[in-house]
This record gives sequence, C-alpha cells and structure tokens, in this order.
Amino acid sequence: MDAGSRGGAKRTGGAGKSGRAPAGRRSRRMPAAVIAEAFRRFAAANPEPKGELHYTNPFTLLVAVVLSAQATDAGVNKATPALFALADTPGKMAALGEDAVRDLIRTIGLFRTKARNVVALSRKLVAEHGGKVPETREALQTLPGVGRKTANVVMNIAFGAPTIAVDTHIFRVANRTGMARGRDPPAVEAALERVVPEAYKRHAHHWLILHGRYVCIARKPRCPECLIADLCRYGDKTASGDGC
Repeated sequence: MDAGSRGGAKRTGGAGKSGRAPAGRRSRRMPAAVIAEAFRRFAAANPEPKGELHYTNPFTLLVAVVLSAQATDAGVNKATPALFALADTPGKMAALGEDAVRDLIRTIGLFRTKARNVVALSRKLVAEHGGKVPETREALQTLPGVGRKTANVVMNIAFGAPTIAVDTHIFRVANRTGMARGRDPPAVEAALERVVPEAYKRHAHHWLILHGRYVCIARKPRCPECLIADLCRYGDKTASGDGC
C-alpha cells in the first residue's frame, strides 16, 4: 500500500515526516452515533471492500505489502507478476535469491533493501514456520521488513482479523473528519480500535483507505462526492472541494 509515500508536512490533515499530525485547525470529534452512521454508509456503498495489491496466497500478499512501503500499489502490481510467476512460496523465493529478486523489483523504490528483506523473511518462514505465514502480529513482526502496519494488513486481508493498519490515508481521514484524532499512526490506530463499531471493524481498514485515496484526498478533497460530507467534522468543507 502507498502508506507514507505521499504524506507530507505541507498537506492539510496529513502526517508530516515525523508521523505527527500538523499543528493548526483541528476537527471537532465525531460522536459515536455519527461514526456508526458513517460506517453504515460505507458498508451500504461497498459491502465487500478489497485491497488493491495483487496476490495469490498469504505469502505473496505478505511480499506485496512489504514491497509497497513508500511505493504505490499500482507500482508494486506492475513488478510482482514476474516475481510471483517464479516464486510464490517462501521456499521458491529463498531459492531465487537476492540478486534475482532485486532485478525483478528494481522499478520499486528502495528495491535493494526490499529484495534483501523479502529473501530473508522467506528463509525465516521456511526455517521457523514450516513455510507458512504466521497469523499473529507478534510472529509477523519478527520477520525482516515487517512492522506493525504490515502485520495488521496481512492479518486483516489474509486471515480476517479485525485489525486497522493506519497508513497516510487513514491517518488523514481519521484526523480530518474527527472520527479518531491522534498525533501519530499508533495513536490513531488505538483511537479507531475504540470507536469503530464491532460490526464494521473487519472492513474498516479498507473503507477508510479507499475513502482517503479517492475522495478525502490530501489536496482539494472531493467533498461534493463524499458519502459522509454531512457527518464530517472538518470545518473547511466547500462546494468546490477546497476542504473536507
């Protein structure tokens, strides 16, 4: 996912390089009943939201998410078909080796470090997990290149866990709308865990990312197209879409 790839200190409502929300005007908090209504609308409009990374199994999903750090999903999806055609299991990826992986993903940012991590995590999966992707956050985070956000994405998409991976888009939407305020991604994640109704937690991650990616964008949000514009607590909404 393109978490952090386009977030900048100058963008309204986004996280700066430190991961902290910018100072300035802050949205009023969204009440619990209003949050529930927002998710009801998201669910009605898109009952089964999907991630945009291409994958065929939990392992290829894990690799795709690792590759997507500071890169776009579209960019990752262009590089992975050739990679996954050769190596769609940890054993095959480890056998492929770092040099070959690096050559196959060189169109992706930080490809050298990512190739090293992909091969190293593949070897660790073979050696310590029988070639299977573990289902717990703790185990996932022991793998090279896997942090909490990546672990949350894999747990949610591959194993159906109600986790919320806070990327640039979710950070912006949560703070801007008043749904869940926080000065850094961990704080926003914790806030969302508290306020998102249980019935919607399974897909909350996707709804918020898609909303931030295509509607509540960093510059000139598309407020006239927004499903929850009347619920949003950000004070600068305009009919022309200059705020959301």
